[in-house]
Amino acid sequence: MFIAAAIVSVLLALVLAFSAVGKLTKNAQQVESMTNVRFPVDKMWLLAIAELAGAAGLIAGLFWWPIGLAAAVGVIAYFLGAVVMHLRANDKTIAPAGVLMLVAVVAAILVPIAA
Repeated sequence: MFIAAAIVSVLLALVLAFSAVGKLTKNAQQVESMTNVRFPVDKMWLLAIAELAGAAGLIAGLFWWPIGLAAAVGVIAYFLGAVVMHLRANDKTIAPAGVLMLVAVVAAILVPIAA
């Protein structure tokens, strides 16, 4: 079970890190998405910090499961917020955030079991 938890955690951490880099470098696609959901572009760095913290917590959680569980719950909350922001802005492109939220749910389930 540890291998499954490690694969899910590492892959999710990589996606989070990649997304954070896009936010910090103000990738055009991410800027457009933030504009669509009416999130201030000058505050994107805050989302990047949250994503990097989630990624670091998921990796650290492979060594001490309570950190991994806390990180997974935080990532779930992060992507739930993203889904809500998209829906409030009548932007129907919620699939990426929804799928990543479900992957974080899988991580939250697997990490304690793998301990």
